[in-house]
Parts: sequence; C-alpha cells; structure tokens
Amino acid sequence: MKFNLVLWMAQGVGIGRIPVAPGTFGSLLGLCWFGALLLAGNFWLYLAGTVFGIASAVWLGGTAERILRQHDPPSVVVDEIAAMPVCFLAWVASDWLRKGQFPKPGLFFSAQNWHLTLIIFVLFRLFDILKPWPVRQSQSLPAGWGITVDDLLAAMYVAAATVVVFH
Repeated sequence: MKFNLVLWMAQGVGIGRIPVAPGTFGSLLGLCWFGALLLAGNFWLYLAGTVFGIASAVWLGGTAERILRQHDPPSVVVDEIAAMPVCFLAWVASDWLRKGQFPKPGLFFSAQNWHLTLIIFVLFRLFDILKPWPVRQSQSLPAGWGITVDDLLAAMYVAAATVVVFH
C-alpha cells in the first residue's frame, strides 16, 4: 500500500499502527497536542485549537474509514488525540478564571500536579474503553462522527469529573 498522508494523520502520524493498545498510545500523543495548545498562551486560541482538532478528527476519521473499508478502525487514533484537550478544559478554564492568566504547560506536568494529569489520562482511557451511556451509542453515528463523538463524550465525562473531584 502506498503512503497516504490523510491515513497517516488519522493514525496519529503512525502511532495508531502500534499493534497493542493503539488508543492508549494515541491518547499519549493527545497529551502532546494538549501541551501544544497550552503553548499558545491564550484561552481562546486553546479553545479554537480544540475545536479545530475535533473537526479535523471527524473529517480524517471518516476518510480513513473509507480508505480502510472498516468501521471505526482501531488504528485511527486522531479521535483520542483531539479529545484529550477537552479532558483538561475545566481545569484550564478554572485556572485561567481564578488567576486571570492562562496556565503554562508546566502546571500540568509539574511535580505538584503530574499525578492529577495521570488521573485525568487514566479516567479518559477508562471512559473510552467502558463507554458508558451515551458514549457507546454515539458510535453508531455516521463515518467520522461516530469515531470522534464517542471520544468527545468520554472526554466530557472526564472534564465533569475534574470539576466535581478537583475543584
């Protein structure tokens, strides 16, 4: 099979082709996407980048499904990547509103907070794997929507949990 840029991007620059736990490795790349969005230093750019990532995941995921001729292929991890910033949205917004300045990436990976980032990561993987209502049901949406919305909903569960537990 010849190289296909869209498929390569949908597979998280190839990470999704790892034969074991591609969603977990894609989620790790999602932490990098989250960190990159934080580097913008602006809440509105963070939000715009998050929306752009989700929209891209819908398109890339749907296109990858057609290329691979498979519904929600495990190698397509752009949905996990795009959803990761949503997991942290409540924490980012809360910190920004309370302190009046956008949080730096170091806040989330510091010695003081790395364990909270790890908990958020693990919660996302759990919600993505267990697929509580309506996460599982959303997979029946057509093409890239079904691929992306289930991860988006799992990320929203995580964001809600961070509000309840951490703040």
